[in-house]
Amino acid sequence: MHKDILVIDDNPDIRFLICKILKDKNFNVRSAANYDQAVLEINKKLPDLAIIDIKLDKTDKDGIDLLKLIISKNKLTPVIMISGHATVQIAVEAIRIGAYEFIEKPFSTEKIINYVLRGLEIATLKQEKDIIENKLFHSFDLIGKSQSILKIQKTIDKLSTSDSRILISGPTGSGKELVARKIHKNSNRSKEPFVILNAALLKEKTYEKELFGEEFDDGNISFGALERANKGTLLIDEVSEIPIETQANVLRVLIDQKFKRINGSKYVNVNIRLISSTSKDLNELVSTNNFREDLFHRLNVVPIELTALSNRTEDIPLLIDYFKTKLSEINGFPQPKIDIKNDNLYTYNWPGNVRELRNLVERVTILSSNESKESINKMINDILNSAISINNNDKTLIEKSFSSPLKEAREHFEKEYLTNQLKKNHGNISKTADFIGMERSALHRKLKSLGIKGIN
Repeated sequence: MHKDILVIDDNPDIRFLICKILKDKNFNVRSAANYDQAVLEINKKLPDLAIIDIKLDKTDKDGIDLLKLIISKNKLTPVIMISGHATVQIAVEAIRIGAYEFIEKPFSTEKIINYVLRGLEIATLKQEKDIIENKLFHSFDLIGKSQSILKIQKTIDKLSTSDSRILISGPTGSGKELVARKIHKNSNRSKEPFVILNAALLKEKTYEKELFGEEFDDGNISFGALERANKGTLLIDEVSEIPIETQANVLRVLIDQKFKRINGSKYVNVNIRLISSTSKDLNELVSTNNFREDLFHRLNVVPIELTALSNRTEDIPLLIDYFKTKLSEINGFPQPKIDIKNDNLYTYNWPGNVRELRNLVERVTILSSNESKESINKMINDILNSAISINNNDKTLIEKSFSSPLKEAREHFEKEYLTNQLKKNHGNISKTADFIGMERSALHRKLKSLGIKGIN
């Protein structure tokens, strides 16, 4: 199938020349002579690549505006900007916004062909990467024979023709995002975007921006999750973490199906399916006035509850067998000989749920190539015993904190917390400071006061 290229230039000679060069190379070529024609062509069908002259017929709109329009529809679409009298500042601005390349007039046939071929090649590689990553996630299914899993599978099937809002609850690692993806994949919106907003990872001041987007004085727009998910599905992960002030604005969007970007003056209309997930009890948060009751009822149209893995141990053999097959295929290792009769697999509490089991199988798959069933069994027991020891240490720390004066308990917690964060970031002070929302210099002082000297 030939690639579709859109050429936008108000100079008929230049437009004709570029179109002829591309047609001679067997591309499907469309053209537009002005801004309004270009918008019509873009809305009719997004091209595989666009070549846009910066200066067009409209004084208030130019090629940069068309570049923004294309990027807003698909950021992977390569756009080549051309101009005969552009400044370095304009060229830098075009690249910053998302243009693939900037070419000054006059240009040679060889140059335009090279840029087009390279742009299409890079776009194809990026699209293939996205497809592979998407398939990789979608390759995991909701596995189990327990009554709770069978009930959820039936619910997902029933939701395929519905646009109802869904609230998925369950402990960390139980598969809430996987269920949301399956619902989207089975729905009429499956070909539209699936966007995730992880409320637990956002800083307090960024919720509104991440949800609604922002408009800047220079005309640039930062699109929020609501706009990026338009016509598709938005998953708000850990919805309980959204500040109470922002919850009122989310409620208003659900009622009106429109919102204003930060610093924006015009309403943006959206048509999305909203799925929320939580590992906390929203009913309890409502009763303590930490979550809006009216928002809760609008989110909780169809509730789906995932149970802890320790409460459905009959699914463990199926999950192990499934993950062995998938992870061996992904990592290129032979399937490990895991003894599914190992009692420790069923008596262990699995605080990380299915995610923790999957990580265990992946670790064993990579580390136990061609090992015997006995040695793999020992490895699994060592891993689980180590995890139990860590969990017990955490409990000891909590008990110690409760039996100490407030100042001492706070110091115990801060020391343990900062030590773990530094280990996660391999001792990098800057990364740790950024993650915990603390100034680098303030973190240095805190580490010194707590006697934390270094992390190996």
